Amino acid sequence: MADRRELFERVLRPDPERTALLVVDMQRGFLDPGEALEVPPARDAIPAIRALLAAFRGRRLPVVFSEFVYSERVPLLVGALHPEHRRAAPGAPRGFGVPSSNCLEGDPSVETVPDLAPRPEELVVRKHWYDAFNGTPLDGALRARGVTTLVVTGTMTDVCVLATVVGAFNREYRIAVVEDAVATLRPEVQRAILDVVGRAYGRVVSSKQVIDEITGARP
Repeated sequence: MADRRELFERVLRPDPERTALLVVDMQRGFLDPGEALEVPPARDAIPAIRALLAAFRGRRLPVVFSEFVYSERVPLLVGALHPEHRRAAPGAPRGFGVPSSNCLEGDPSVETVPDLAPRPEELVVRKHWYDAFNGTPLDGALRARGVTTLVVTGTMTDVCVLATVVGAFNREYRIAVVEDAVATLRPEVQRAILDVVGRAYGRVVSSKQVIDEITGARP
């Protein structure tokens, strides 16, 4: 795998001025304690994502957020497979496996957590599928800014992050997934998905490496 990593590093080397940061689904519905679809390890990724946000904002580079939204007006298959997104009945118990209004349109759980709050001028893409490119203006917005490399962070590594990475790869973006800024529920799944990304889709890097690359810092 050493030769493949070297190849990926060479072919996917980013142009710092054409690089954007994407924060995938760091929403209250996935990070707030007690939520039906809580991903506790995602809270551990917040410091790394904050550091990346500061670096990208400091360089005036594009920052984009995605938020998963389930809508009763768009009753997609995800609502059948994950009933937690469906509206909770008044007074009914909420939790895993039952309707809980998790990331339901209009519910506060849709919002990105306050520690990572988007700025008014930053694009927030609301999506109904796992892939942040599917049915959204994300691709057009990135191309309008001349973006060729996408630095991906967020949750969950094996679901919305991976789906978005595949969507970006299929649109010819150079991809870097930040290993200390993505999270999922089980460590073995995290390792497996990062291995898949590093073998097929893009670079797997640390937040420090990304910051050094976009700021021109020397190791």
